[in-house]
Amino acid sequence: MKRISIHTDGAARGNPGPASVAYVINLGDDVIEEAEPIGSTTNNQAEYRAMRQACEKLLELSPEQADLQFFSDSELMVKQLNGEYRVKDAKIQPHYAAIQSSLAQLRARGNRTNIAAVRRALNKRADELANLALDGKL
Repeated sequence: MKRISIHTDGAARGNPGPASVAYVINLGDDVIEEAEPIGSTTNNQAEYRAMRQACEKLLELSPEQADLQFFSDSELMVKQLNGEYRVKDAKIQPHYAAIQSSLAQLRARGNRTNIAAVRRALNKRADELANLALDGKL
């Protein structure tokens, strides 16, 4: 089973404030990196939007029979997506639902999915891209 790693990060300066999203998808033989500013929002909303966009990109790529390993430095989001915490924020609920739907579609194609929280140092490239997008340097 092919392993695909996905690192996501959302950033906001101020809470809320100017925000950006980024993701890095490592397909083994290719790496896809995307980042963009998203206007003013909270850090949690930016984290969810980054994960949602990464899931949408994966659906476009249509992997089958792959081990999809998601990594984020947002422990709250990871625990919510893994069902350990409830999502109470009404602005995050649509992103949560869209991500869960995307994950179900990916699993229906024979993929395994795992979402793990990592320290920022282990999410370095996604973090760097999110900050570059925030600074207008992309």
